[in-house]
Order: sequence, then structure tokens, then C-alpha cells
Amino acid sequence: MSLPNTPRSDAIELQVDYKKMNTFFADYTKNISKGGTFIKTGRPLQVGTQFLFKLAIPMLEEKVTLKGEVIWVRSADEAAGKSGPEGEPGMGIRFLYKDTAERRDFESSVEALMKESLGEHIFQHLLHR
Repeated sequence: MSLPNTPRSDAIELQVDYKKMNTFFADYTKNISKGGTFIKTGRPLQVGTQFLFKLAIPMLEEKVTLKGEVIWVRSADEAAGKSGPEGEPGMGIRFLYKDTAERRDFESSVEALMKESLGEHIFQHLLHR
């Protein structure tokens, strides 16, 4: 995911537009299902900043809204000279669910989308690698 330079404010809303379902599924299995994600940006928000995170997913008419918090930051200087994911400046985000039920509802909805789009066999392979 990439984020354009975003100004800091008290009421922050970040939006990620997934153009393809496969991109969302890959991000979900790699990051989101573990409770957070990484946003590549040269201007990360401060650690502790909370915001609304809106995900535009191709098969859904409405955006999925989650609450997030910046839990770590990698500056451009820290990323310089490193390769792979460590060479990307940005911020680590933890999703904040109001309770276990909200998290389960989100995960169940995504998993149903994955099964519908990919079939049971591929879904099981992606989620349990």
C-alpha cells in the first residue's frame, strides 16, 4: 500500500483503494489478518496517532472502515541503504477493534469474499500458509 503525503490533523482519515481483489487478498493474508498493516509513505504520522482507515474493496459497494493506530515508524533515513521491505519508509499500523465481535465480523466478511472469489481450496491455501 502506498500513501500520498498526508497532512497531520486531529481528525485523520486514510483511504486505501484496492483496484483488484487479488491485491486486497494478498494484503489481507500477509498483514491485515494479523491485526495491522504497513503503509509506505515518506511522511508518516507520529507514533500513537489514531485515525479512521477506509478500505475500498472492488466487490463491496461500501467502504470498510476500521480504526487504526500508528505503532512504529521507519523514516527515509532509517530505510536508506536497506533492501526489501526494510528499505521502504513508512509506518506500521495496528487495527483497533471495539471488541472481539467486531474483529470476528470483519474477518468473517473478508473470508466469505475470499471463498466466493477464489474457491475453498485456494482460500484454505492462502490463509494457512
